[in-house]
Amino acid sequence: MPKMKSHSGAKKRFKATSGGTKIKRASQNKNHILNKKSRERKRKLRQGDYVASGQDRMIRALIGKGGKSN
Repeated sequence: MPKMKSHSGAKKRFKATSGGTKIKRASQNKNHILNKKSRERKRKLRQGDYVASGQDRMIRALIGKGGKSN
């Protein structure tokens, strides 16, 4: 059986923390139609966040960091 390939799009969007316990992600809604969003809202969108616990296992499988969460 061949090796599993990691998802190329997911590799670019998600990254495991150094301890491997959480998955980091960037905020969405920061690419276009920015003139109707407030300055404060755009500033908060610069900050990253962690993947929700319900999605954690699926994202780990996509990026090849083991499908089981700790």
